[in-house]
Amino acid sequence: MPLPFRTAMPLLTGCAILALSACDRPIDMDMRGLFGDAPSTADAARNATAERPEPDARGIISYPGYQVAVARRDDSVSSLAERVGTDARELARFNGLQPDDRLREGEIIALPDRVSEPEGGPLQPPGVDIQTLAGNAIDEADADADAAETAEPDPAETATPEPEPQVGVEPVRHKVERGETAFTIARLYDVSIRSLAEWNGLDSNFTVREGQYLLIPIAEPGEETRPFDAAEVPETVPPGSGSPTPPPPSSTRPLPEEDTAPAAEAPETDAAPDLGEDQTAPASDARMAYPVRGDIIRDYAKGRNDGIDIAAEPGTPVKAAADGVVAAITEDTNGVPIIVLKHPDDLLTVYSNIGNVTVSKGDNVGRGDTLAEIRTEGTAALHFEVRDGFDSVDPTPYLE
Repeated sequence: MPLPFRTAMPLLTGCAILALSACDRPIDMDMRGLFGDAPSTADAARNATAERPEPDARGIISYPGYQVAVARRDDSVSSLAERVGTDARELARFNGLQPDDRLREGEIIALPDRVSEPEGGPLQPPGVDIQTLAGNAIDEADADADAAETAEPDPAETATPEPEPQVGVEPVRHKVERGETAFTIARLYDVSIRSLAEWNGLDSNFTVREGQYLLIPIAEPGEETRPFDAAEVPETVPPGSGSPTPPPPSSTRPLPEEDTAPAAEAPETDAAPDLGEDQTAPASDARMAYPVRGDIIRDYAKGRNDGIDIAAEPGTPVKAAADGVVAAITEDTNGVPIIVLKHPDDLLTVYSNIGNVTVSKGDNVGRGDTLAEIRTEGTAALHFEVRDGFDSVDPTPYLE
């Protein structure tokens, strides 16, 4: 998982931009705060934290990059794992718990592996579908577009419509490190400690444990999260207050000297031979190569996800899956590039959520050639599609 500082930067940057634009905010219509030290409601109105998304019937909240489960009353790690369909031991290890540990009602538990998606799929940021954005580019790349228009309609178009996709914002997920508290984490992300507690089901003492995952609250659209308030931090009691101080050790009665045997010397061992130079990468018989190497965090589901999402660190090179020609380079509504390659047999591959594009339209590329990099903003994953003409197909058989 990225370091907390790295994950905090996009959120802190967004807060800074909102602060610089504060001069464009409407005035406080109730006029309180303009006379002496009277309290003002303007800050409270501008700092509205969104409510945590509602989980599905199993208690799962699903985002493109990860999934979490919300504990119910009398839940243990084992009972929650059985309900969501995952291994109890792995779930406990991933969250720094034991399988028999009891959970608080509303407590957030991170899932180590993705389970079946809720109806409507994971929450997706609002925007235009990639198929719509790249449609014109694909039309230009396919020389048989006119023939495709006269083909029989896709049976999927007449089938029962899929559930409407869920729309939301994926919050930052923070893993608690040793020595951190809920207050230091709230200060790090400049959010209210009470909002942090509500989103994660913390107890009245705001207790957190090492290895626990916390969701960082997000603001309602057009608003800012309520900032960290030092007044919410309880007063600490100085060490030793209210209890007698033990007498110091006596200098007239020193501790006896320790007579310990020295540790045995470590036996000498011969270094293992380096066989790396003699090994070669096995040749792949797959029709296409993986554009990046990583876990598939979202599988193909026609009509809901027309490709696969492969996790990769920001800056990872994105490579061509097969020999082809750069048919189009377009952008989504946020200005994020999308590359479309045309291959033999009317196959197309689509690469999105990328940056630093290194090719141009019309370039011939070979399998494994670098096309771009994984973006440093947003979800650290590549969205990859394979299309047979205009129809999306599951990329997995082409990669195995």
